Amino acid sequence: TMVADVEAATAALEVERLVIVGHSLGGRIATLFAGRQPERIAGLVLVDIGPVLDPRGILRIRMEVESSQEPVFGSVEEYGRLLSLHYPAAQPKALLRMAQHGLRQREDGRHVLKMDPALRGAGFAGSPEDAALRERQMSEAQWDALRRIACPTLVVRGAASDVFSAETAERMVDEALAKGRLAIVPRAGHSVMTDNPEGFLEAVAAFVLTE
Repeated sequence: TMVADVEAATAALEVERLVIVGHSLGGRIATLFAGRQPERIAGLVLVDIGPVLDPRGILRIRMEVESSQEPVFGSVEEYGRLLSLHYPAAQPKALLRMAQHGLRQREDGRHVLKMDPALRGAGFAGSPEDAALRERQMSEAQWDALRRIACPTLVVRGAASDVFSAETAERMVDEALAKGRLAIVPRAGHSVMTDNPEGFLEAVAAFVLTE
């Protein structure tokens, strides 16, 4: 599993205590990892993700994934233009960095995503009923993990997010986390760090430097 991959990587690096920052799926993996090994986590930052997902955002993401199966790009700039359609509020410099680091060049000079093909659309595989069952199971596992996390935890939400509701964010901080804190980043949707990099950095830096 991806959680086991994180455990193996941190063990190989001989990291005993760490602060983890995870966005979207990365945040869910970080939550499960922290719930399994709470004694190793000094701090946790969960960016626009929680146990319950807003159906509006999930539909949008599914449409994006299904419309771009195994894409090939002639240049980094071409991928950047596609990203600008998916993230209309994002700052151009942030999208350029995302494009530069998100591609690998093939021998023929064209570019493909740095991504395991097996992961593309994996969350939407099978029937809608199968996907709904997986999401219910994941939601339960996420709530259970959050209740086991003892370290200071920052929950970051983009003010305009269509994936992570204010209600879920508040419930995480008020009912599940032992030491939870909530930060709302203005002028940002689900992709908080590309929509408002300065606001995101301010929220995370203030948390990391004071805990």
